[in-house]
Amino acid sequence: MFSKPTLPAAQSSPRRRGLDIASSNAQLQRQIGLLEVQVKALDAQVRSMTQSTSWRLTSPLRWLSGHFQRIVRGVPSAAEPAHRGTYADWAARYDSLESDAHEESRRVEMAKWSVKPRFLVLTDASGANAASLKETTRSLEAQGYARWTLQAGPLVGAVDADWVVWLEPGCTLPAHALFAIAKEIAAHPGVRMLYADTDAIDADGRRGSPCFKPDWNPDLFLARNLFSPMGVIQASLFEEAGGLNAAADGAQGFDLALRCVERIQPDQIRHIPRILSHSRAPLAAAGRADVQALDRHFQRTDTAATAEATPYGLRAHYALPEQPPFVSLVIPTRNGVNLVRQCIESIVLETAYPHYEILLVDNGSDDPEALAYFAALDAQPGITVIRDDRPFNYSALNNAAVKRARGELVGLLNNDIEVISPDWLHEMASLALQSGVGAVGAKLLYPDMTIQHGGVVLGIGGMAGHAHKHLPSTVAGHGGRAQLVQNFSAVTAACLVVRKSLYEQVGGLDEAQLGVAYNDVDFCLRLREAGYRNVWTPYAELLHHESASRGLELAAESRDRLAREADFMRSRWAKLIASDPAYNPNLTLDTEDFDLAWPPRHARSADQKSSTRQ
Repeated sequence: MFSKPTLPAAQSSPRRRGLDIASSNAQLQRQIGLLEVQVKALDAQVRSMTQSTSWRLTSPLRWLSGHFQRIVRGVPSAAEPAHRGTYADWAARYDSLESDAHEESRRVEMAKWSVKPRFLVLTDASGANAASLKETTRSLEAQGYARWTLQAGPLVGAVDADWVVWLEPGCTLPAHALFAIAKEIAAHPGVRMLYADTDAIDADGRRGSPCFKPDWNPDLFLARNLFSPMGVIQASLFEEAGGLNAAADGAQGFDLALRCVERIQPDQIRHIPRILSHSRAPLAAAGRADVQALDRHFQRTDTAATAEATPYGLRAHYALPEQPPFVSLVIPTRNGVNLVRQCIESIVLETAYPHYEILLVDNGSDDPEALAYFAALDAQPGITVIRDDRPFNYSALNNAAVKRARGELVGLLNNDIEVISPDWLHEMASLALQSGVGAVGAKLLYPDMTIQHGGVVLGIGGMAGHAHKHLPSTVAGHGGRAQLVQNFSAVTAACLVVRKSLYEQVGGLDEAQLGVAYNDVDFCLRLREAGYRNVWTPYAELLHHESASRGLELAAESRDRLAREADFMRSRWAKLIASDPAYNPNLTLDTEDFDLAWPPRHARSADQKSSTRQ
């Protein structure tokens, strides 16, 4: 097998020196860009995204793209509704006491239940002052569901309840919280753990900093405890896992949740998409105790990984085998010599990963300069140029190249990708090798260092959109999700790594129905359907000079084809498009910035709310 590919020899002289200068200039520009991003990050905290420079500059293109998409979808091109208020306004309108909190309604509802669970509420009194503990107690006394007891301190003896509710110190509950939890348990007899959305509340009772969580998301859970500040655990599971661990002081809830999750199946964990807890402050960053808890989890599960605290949560570093797997990088192109040169040279010069090949798929190029460059590339070890003159079909081009790939892993890349982080392939390969993982996606940035792709969210714009699009690259995002490894239903094939065996198992990209659009989303959803989880990582950063190679397609033939492909996607994946388990029904489908939904989409059927596939 080849090690790192080489560049054409002609580039080792004046061209090589010019490349070195260009590379130095590019690095300087990126450093300047990073400084600019930090300024943008501060600005993003006090201004809405619609006021940012990048948003204004790209407004004409976004309008044109959105208008075109509306034509394809058949959606009226009316102006989007204006912003409808703050989170406090949203909470007052949609998250006040609902009918299920009123006594008569509760009695009627409870009469239908086969079980009426008893709760033991646990909290660490040593971690809260007397005033906050009093607030916690007062919130429990106001509950509309009375079958609970409180234990503030070490638990002695067996649990005298059906369920344990762990509250972080200082956490309070809205009056309908325990009833909502009991209702979920009664509706789903197989559940063993539950968590819900949360926010912060200040001394004057003002609510802010909402965290609207996805349905069960195992990789996000390892980065930020989804069961914080409140986790609900079946009493038998609590005891089986060994209860609270005094040695995990500072991370007792996370340590407990990890030990419980290790013992159950994903479909035994449920998320309630409602605010059922309030903290006195936004969620804190991870600390040493969290790192130690996650390291113990890796040791118990025999996972070759170590944990690291970051400003946004936890990062898992997965070890590669002693002999890292060979990776085949597939890059389709037609002409585009400048883009291809930038792409391939950035891979070769910037990638630290040692074992890969490059398969450049030439789809009918006719530019003499491009053909000369491709010929020079084809003469180099580790780089193969595949001539494929069929009419453009992105799926077919990739499928044919993957058949020739010799790697255990396959990487799909656009020709307008530029590598800027040396460890990008190490990060993506290490994740792709983990048990149960399907496709792995990268954090793609525009040249102005704002996010182009942070995972794919289904349902946005009627089909799918990229999470946190146009957000400055260093901003945390909603719940820290712009900076944390997590599961999405899909990731973009502009930069995607997957085991070749899985690619072949699900039949690759759908070249019959999805020759141009949505084929990566469909591919990821078929991986998910087969029982694998798709992962997005912010630690593989690349630039994406989006649409530089083919531009916007506005011809009638292109519109008709995209309309057919969109119709196919909606017929095949209607339920997931309507309710993405990696998103939250309290968040908007109008934009890609995780803004609030006015109103939230709570009317979801049980099968749509199921978290079994994540």
